[in-house]
Amino acid sequence: MLKIENVHKAFGEVTVLDGVDLTIAPGEVVSILGSSGSGKSTLIRCINGLEMLKSGRITVDDFDVSKPKELAEARKRSGTVFQLFNLYPHMSALQNITLAPIEVLKMPRPEAEALARQLLESVGLADRANAYPAQLSGGQRQRVGICRALAMQPRYLLLDEVTSALDPEMTSEVLAILAKLAAQGTTMLFVTHEIEFAREISNRIVFLDKGRLVVDLPTDRFFAADGGRAQPRVAQFLSKMRKD
Repeated sequence: MLKIENVHKAFGEVTVLDGVDLTIAPGEVVSILGSSGSGKSTLIRCINGLEMLKSGRITVDDFDVSKPKELAEARKRSGTVFQLFNLYPHMSALQNITLAPIEVLKMPRPEAEALARQLLESVGLADRANAYPAQLSGGQRQRVGICRALAMQPRYLLLDEVTSALDPEMTSEVLAILAKLAAQGTTMLFVTHEIEFAREISNRIVFLDKGRLVVDLPTDRFFAADGGRAQPRVAQFLSKMRKD
């Protein structure tokens, strides 16, 4: 289980996360919504240990990410897909995917490459294994990024605005892959502005506003007039982000 308990985070005098509590159980797909600057991406970065907490606690299967000796174990259990791909430009798609399994999990190279090719095939990129990031479209690079995260065989997949840098056609490609993963029971924490997609694949929707967790509801209740939309800030956000 992924547990976020009374988490506070600040950059200087600016509070970014203000007492966030959230629990993600295996098999759940939880989408995090909120305006820019609400703390969504910072929360993802705190979960994978890229940002240190001011106070509170985050555990991934009981491994505390604030403790250096436990962080490595926590990271083995959660894979992150970033907004801007973050692929190594001097490595092929295959090399990008196999690097962490070989170095971190000590997986034999033949096994890692077989897994990488299987993952690339599953996202329609079997013929692009030897291509470098500069030779791939944005949608293809993001799919390689998803494969790289999945190659670590994580229990939890953290997705940080993975379609925000893509055009509509490429966005559709990536969302189709994520929908497939959700249908297969992959546990996901999904930061997104894709409201309708979040509605389609999520078990729950969380809404952050100015670093506070305002709403945490099952998806149907979040969009109900007497549920999440009864909250003025949520109603205002949805009115700007989607057409009724």
